[in-house]
Amino acid sequence: MSVPVAGPVLVAGSGLLGTSVGLALRRAGVEVQLDDVDASVLAAAVARGAGLPRKESSPDPTLVVIAVPPGAAGQAMADACRFANATVTDVTSVKALPMEQARAAGADPQRLVGGHPLAGRELSGPGAARLDLFDDRVWVICPGDGADPARVDAVVDLVVTCGGVPLRMSPLEHDRAVALTSHAPQVMASLLAARLLDADPEAVAVSGQALKDMTRIAQSDPILWQAILRANAGSVAEVLTALADDLSEVIEDLRAGEAAGATAGALTRGVAGRQRVPGKHGSAADAYDVVAVVVADRPGQLASLFVAAGDLDVNLEDVRIDHVLGKPSGLIELSVRPDVSARLCDGLRQRGFDVRN
Repeated sequence: MSVPVAGPVLVAGSGLLGTSVGLALRRAGVEVQLDDVDASVLAAAVARGAGLPRKESSPDPTLVVIAVPPGAAGQAMADACRFANATVTDVTSVKALPMEQARAAGADPQRLVGGHPLAGRELSGPGAARLDLFDDRVWVICPGDGADPARVDAVVDLVVTCGGVPLRMSPLEHDRAVALTSHAPQVMASLLAARLLDADPEAVAVSGQALKDMTRIAQSDPILWQAILRANAGSVAEVLTALADDLSEVIEDLRAGEAAGATAGALTRGVAGRQRVPGKHGSAADAYDVVAVVVADRPGQLASLFVAAGDLDVNLEDVRIDHVLGKPSGLIELSVRPDVSARLCDGLRQRGFDVRN
C-alpha cells in the first residue's frame, strides 16, 4: 500500500517536468526544495509555488528527483548520491544510458531508481507546468541492477503522491518501448511538418485535421529532443529503419501505379495496429460514432453544447475541434457510444444545434 512520500524532496531541474513534480508534491503538502543552474528558471518555478530554493543550510532530502535533459541526467544522479540517505530517481524519457552513466560516475546502485512519467506538453519551461500534469498518467519505474526494494517503494510513493499510476519495467524494455511509441513518432511528425516549409500557401491552406493531428508534437523543443534521441539512438534507429523499409515498399507500389500490394498491406496492418493502442482507462480501444456539430466561434458555444449533451444523458468519450476556413465557426466532432449517437443527434437538433450527420 503506497503512502505519501516523506519529504523533503529535492527537485533538481525546474523546467516543465521538474516544476510540475514540485507543484504536485506541494499539493499533497510535501516539503519541496528546488535547484536549477539557471537562476531565472529557478525563480520562475518558485514563483509558481513549486517549492523553495535549496540552500546550504537546508536539511538533506529524503528523495531527489532529477529533472534535467538526458545528456546531463547520469552525472546529476551520481551527484545526488552525496546525500547519504536519499533515494535518487529521475524523470527523463530515456533510461538505460543515463543510469549506466550514473553508475559509472559513482552513483550508489542500491539507491538508484529510474523513472519516466508518460506526461508532457508541447510547451516547455516552468511557465507551462501543471500541478495535475501526472494525474492518472502512467509513470514507468525502472529500478537499476541491485536497487534496494525499499528505495523502489519510495519512488512508488512519489509517483502516487504526484497522482500518477506506477508501472514497472526494466531500463532496456522501457527504451525499446518509447522508441516505438514516442521517439520515432516525434521524428516522423517533425519530418512531415518540415515538408510544409516549401509547400505553396494554397496547399497549406487546405490542411485537414489529419495533418494537424500528425504534426502536433512537431512543436516540441528541438534542443531537448536532440538530447533524447541521442540518448536512445540505437533503439530509435531500429524503429526508423523498419519504417523506412515499409515506406520503400509503398513507394515502389505507388510509382508502379499500384496500391494493392505493399500499400494495401500497410493500410490494413495500420488499422489492426491502431486498435492495439489502449483506450479509456487502459482497456481495449472502443469503436465510437462521431456526431459533427458546427458552432459559432464565440464564448459560451462549446459550453452550451456540452451542457446539452449532459442534459441528454450522453457521455462524450472524445472531442475534436476543427476551425472552418474563412468563417468564424468551428466543426466539433463528438465521439460517443453507437447506442446513444442517434439520441444525441435528435436531441441537439431539437435544441437548435447545427448537426451535420
